[in-house]
Amino acid sequence: MLAFTLKRLLSGAILLVAVATGTFFLAYLAIPDPTLGLLGSAATPDAQAALAQKIGTDRPLLVQFGDWIGGMLRGDFGDSWKNFQPVGKQIGLKLPVTLSVVSAATLLSAVLGGVLGVIAGLRPNSWTDRTVKAGAVILFALPGFWVALVLVMIFAVQLKWFPAVGYTQPTQSAGGWLLSITLPSFALALGAVVMIAEQLRSAIILADRQDYVRTLRSRGLPQWRVVVHLVRNAAPASLTVLALMFVGLLSGAVVVEQIFALPGIGAQTLGASQNGDIPVLLGITVITVVFVVIVNFLLDVLLGWINPKARAK
Repeated sequence: MLAFTLKRLLSGAILLVAVATGTFFLAYLAIPDPTLGLLGSAATPDAQAALAQKIGTDRPLLVQFGDWIGGMLRGDFGDSWKNFQPVGKQIGLKLPVTLSVVSAATLLSAVLGGVLGVIAGLRPNSWTDRTVKAGAVILFALPGFWVALVLVMIFAVQLKWFPAVGYTQPTQSAGGWLLSITLPSFALALGAVVMIAEQLRSAIILADRQDYVRTLRSRGLPQWRVVVHLVRNAAPASLTVLALMFVGLLSGAVVVEQIFALPGIGAQTLGASQNGDIPVLLGITVITVVFVVIVNFLLDVLLGWINPKARAK
């Protein structure tokens, strides 16, 4: 297990460096002259040259990359080209908002998707199974932004149960914080619930046909213990989907944060893209990849613990 864990840590570190390198050069390829976005189209050549010297883009690209990658490995993402404040500090102020919504959406996806998947998987082709499948098709087909707007209209505007926009810090009010992330989390989670429920349903139906399940039932084992065995054997595929959903939810948070006016990294990413603020874009990308690597690492370790055969991969 130790060798398996170390191997996954090494592969995660390699992935982080590879993505950071690719993102750096792609950013400069997409924004060859960031001074235009920072100063505007009316900027004079002298102003552009002065800003390029200040932010260091007048140097060779490989020199810039060496300085940035060295700082990144030390945890220093440099300064923003827009306001010249440390990138790490700015991301640190926005990241908790996004993580609050994404973490809550992931938890909702796991719980709701797990319950629906188990119910449908234990009664295939029943009215419950058909209802879950029909609901899954409908929810999967609906655009995420439309679902978010409907939730706002019903639960915020009409019923007034939740705030329509804005974010409350948990240090100010734990109840207000929970209310402020509820609608965004549900809007973000609905598509993931569908995927997890479908995956778990299929895995449970497949596991229920195995010989060991018939043996357990023939020995008179209570139904709840049989279900535990089924869920444990069906869990690896669903956990993999859940980890992929976490990555997708991070991306989907950009749209949801705009609809609910949340001050997360989604709005920060859009602003940096419009302004050509490459250090902020690179910092957000690296932080996002770090979380993806951590989630995949925890998933691999968990799967290796559940299924020893996975350690050999």
